[in-house]
Amino acid sequence: MGHGDMNLIQYSCGGEIAKVTIHNPPLNVLTDELLTELDKAVSDILQEESTRAMILTGTGKKAFVAGADINQFSVLTKETGKELVDKGKRIFNKIANAKFPVICAMNGLTLGGGLELALACDIRIAEENVKMGLPETGLGILPGYAGTQRLTRLIGPGKAKQMIFTGVTFSAVEAHQVGLIEKIVPNGEAYIEGMKIAEQILMKGPVAIACAKNAIDNGIDMPLADGQRLESDYFGELCETEDMQEGVKAFKEKRKPTFLGK
Repeated sequence: MGHGDMNLIQYSCGGEIAKVTIHNPPLNVLTDELLTELDKAVSDILQEESTRAMILTGTGKKAFVAGADINQFSVLTKETGKELVDKGKRIFNKIANAKFPVICAMNGLTLGGGLELALACDIRIAEENVKMGLPETGLGILPGYAGTQRLTRLIGPGKAKQMIFTGVTFSAVEAHQVGLIEKIVPNGEAYIEGMKIAEQILMKGPVAIACAKNAIDNGIDMPLADGQRLESDYFGELCETEDMQEGVKAFKEKRKPTFLGK
């Protein structure tokens, strides 16, 4: 099992479930240094062939991530502003495009860049006290880490515009009602629930999970007919895997399958 403890990021990899913890108390703000460390942690995890799921969380009880480092905004130019958000997009895209599921365990305030980071994950779990929102327009800017894009695809343009135009924060209940998060858990239990979900994922075929994730993520922007063709292609490919044969055999023998990812 590999471990990495940097100044602002702690992570473990090498097993089937990788973990990344953002550690920049008290509010886990996304500074440039933190983003650089997050990039390294995610890159290391992606290189581990054994990784089947990843959990992303934050330290403390106040915040998962309470946004980006506002102190850097006042000196930004058109060019440096674009460079800033493009760096974040590149790192968040690595998370979004991972071949395995990424689970975000939100344990406190999830604002601005923090919510955009959560949006890059596949499954979002929030504790009861979590507040989330995109307050950037109150600073005269807009969500720049793909918030305008991912939020819209997740909850629809109307609710996305409401959140972004007004900067309102949603409670965990409100976020769940609009489909922004998948589950609400008692305070202190987001990571525990994330592990439960990750362990459920480990029981399934890893190649099937990767194909299903690609079919969903890529198909959502396609016309329905094209998305269905993509789905059929993946289904055909899976029919020739050892995992499919093992899954069918285990079902017939009424036992748990042993998937090898082949």
